[in-house]
Amino acid sequence: MEMTHTDKSGKLKMVDVSGKEKNLRTAKAQAVILMKSETLKAIIENNIKKGDVLTAAKIAGIQAAKRTYELIPLCHNIFIDHIDIQFIPDINNNSIKIFSLAKTYDKTGIEMEALTSVSLSALTVYDMCKAIDKTMTITNIKLLSKTGGKSGNYISE
Repeated sequence: MEMTHTDKSGKLKMVDVSGKEKNLRTAKAQAVILMKSETLKAIIENNIKKGDVLTAAKIAGIQAAKRTYELIPLCHNIFIDHIDIQFIPDINNNSIKIFSLAKTYDKTGIEMEALTSVSLSALTVYDMCKAIDKTMTITNIKLLSKTGGKSGNYISE
């Protein structure tokens, strides 16, 4: 398998996308944050002293997606046409499932932006609730699907 981020001598390089065609590319990602039942209840009822946890987490996720190229070495700065972040509280499992959908019409994919957005959203939930629950665990960060590009479509099993 050819490595795209290394040159012939094995040194890191940024992939040259200048010859690629722009096309519509999408990516869906998820993260899960586990917590105490009391913490989840406080988030749902908007009773966290720092404020509206899910709104802050959504804004953080959007900002993170827009700055992914600054955070991950060799990641291209792409134009994000759309990013949406959803939170689904799961009372049975004392968790919040975080989903993102990112879209671009560009020369390279948007998977890293989708993954970064759910990661930072989860970290923001943790930050806003850590005073009452240090047991929170961020887990199951993964790419759910992607479309567009040379490698084609992908759907997680």
